[in-house]
Amino acid sequence: MGYLLIVALIQAFSFSLIGEYLAGHVDSYFAVLARVLLAGLVFLPLTRWRQVEPRFMRAMLGIGALQFGITYVCLYLSFRVLTVPEVLLFTILTPLHVTLIEDALNKRFNPWALVAALVAVAGAGVIRFDSISPDFFIGFLLLQLANFTYAAGQVLYKHLIARYPSDLPHYRRFGYFYLGALIVVLPAFLLFGNAAHLPSTEVQWLVLLFLGLCPTALGLYWWNKGACLVSGGTLAVMNNLHVPVGLLLNLLIWNQHEPLGRLFLGGAVILGSLWLSRLGSQRSLLAGEVRR
Repeated sequence: MGYLLIVALIQAFSFSLIGEYLAGHVDSYFAVLARVLLAGLVFLPLTRWRQVEPRFMRAMLGIGALQFGITYVCLYLSFRVLTVPEVLLFTILTPLHVTLIEDALNKRFNPWALVAALVAVAGAGVIRFDSISPDFFIGFLLLQLANFTYAAGQVLYKHLIARYPSDLPHYRRFGYFYLGALIVVLPAFLLFGNAAHLPSTEVQWLVLLFLGLCPTALGLYWWNKGACLVSGGTLAVMNNLHVPVGLLLNLLIWNQHEPLGRLFLGGAVILGSLWLSRLGSQRSLLAGEVRR
């Protein structure tokens, strides 16, 4: 629980740093690549390359590609068309994706989750009802892809650790995660990155250094380790802790002129979608117990 709490607070601060100092100034693909390389410099020297199950290695490469590679490429791209508060609010839906993935792994169908997804889209529309554009919905969809891959990484890591227990500390097998992320991020930068928009100020480099070492290296390691130590319900709650803290920091320090009425009304609708998803999950469990 302590691991998740620390990481949630770091994440809350990180969203504003990305939105205020990097988005629109530093190439998105380079920013993600820099974070992966910095985190890799921390973990790869600690990684055990022998006495590790090959299937575990391959699975960790895939988890890294999902939970960081695809997730953060989509996240940074979304900052091009969304404000920091909007990005924070739309990440609330990560637990919904966790539910969908768990249902898929357990071969269950939950129609409530689909209803919740439609309600969440309506909530996004409320936030920007006066200026809805194709770019806005592209940003929203990018974030939902990021939410899905981030959720998938958490769920799969938890299942993987349970399937391949080891006497080795977690950090001895975590370096493969960043190699998997690099498999996605490096080609993305080479294909789509713009070398003319590299960091140009000391502040931008310092922000990247902080993001690479704290949220990316320590943060993702602590988050995945903490996810293995708590229940699914606790993990869902902790997935959203960064949202109110991040909103408070951003609105007080950087975005004091944000239209709060629509922001909080749309946010309430999105929270309602999570309530619907949770209600549906509880009813499915009760129905299963009755059948037994």
